[in-house]
Amino acid sequence: MKTLSALEEEIKGWTALEQQLKDALELATLKDENLQEELKAEVEAIQAEIEKREFNAMLSGEYDRGDALLAIHAGAGGNDAQDWAEMVQRMYLRWAEKRGFETETIDLTPGEEAGIKSTTISISGLYAFGYLRSEKGVHRLVRISPFDSSNRRHTSFILVEILPQVEEDSSIKINPNDLRIDTFRSGGAGGQSVQKNDTAVRITHIPTGIVASCQNERSQTQNREMAMRVLIARLAELKLRIKKEKIEELRGEYQKAEWGSQIRSYVLHPYQMVKDHRTNFEAGNTEAVLDGDLDPFIESYLRTTLGKKRNS
Repeated sequence: MKTLSALEEEIKGWTALEQQLKDALELATLKDENLQEELKAEVEAIQAEIEKREFNAMLSGEYDRGDALLAIHAGAGGNDAQDWAEMVQRMYLRWAEKRGFETETIDLTPGEEAGIKSTTISISGLYAFGYLRSEKGVHRLVRISPFDSSNRRHTSFILVEILPQVEEDSSIKINPNDLRIDTFRSGGAGGQSVQKNDTAVRITHIPTGIVASCQNERSQTQNREMAMRVLIARLAELKLRIKKEKIEELRGEYQKAEWGSQIRSYVLHPYQMVKDHRTNFEAGNTEAVLDGDLDPFIESYLRTTLGKKRNS
């Protein structure tokens, strides 16, 4: 039903675009100078819609049309890194909100003094994974640290993971005997929000060592179901990565990604700039980017990589 609904929405979009084109052609045949501004605006809207649909047509990967899981992990930088992780969490939540995507926090570990150590967020919407897969990697922040009494400049890092949410995949089979399931007490801010029972769940897939956890739901059953969703997503991402590595190894282009190789830098001092190191795309309005204006970066990267694939 979900697939059917998505296809119906896509057909409606193409039908609406077709009608929009017919209306514009009718305006053009009238040759009325008073309608020129209206016609110009209509043509620009049609061009923008065609470019958007052309771009979406390029997102033809196995999971590109589906939902995504976004995981953020604080790296080197102490309190600054944990604060940076919370800033990045807000950035992606604002991006998802602007796109009309639904979000749900599955797991969150608060920082010791500020920010967060890690979080996992479910993002639901058409092409959520296709767009967000460009964000996977290390994100670097340079700024005057609010935690440094000497007002010195600090550099901190966070790691972003993007996983596909998999409804069904016959190639991903999980043997219950390969799972170790641990329960523990959910963390919280204290008071009534602290769980007195072991409702949080951590699932370890023994053959791969992949771990998935959830502690945000109120019951152990709900947390277990959500943790299984995350585990399946991580196994799907592993399958994609192995497939990609094999292809790149055959091409002689494979290079192992290391923690220190950041994909993007966000500089707030001594100047303001966000730069993607893969495409060299830059933006000077750091405030807008941190408020979720990520589409120019996402589209620049995807157009570059998808264009290379089409030409190869």
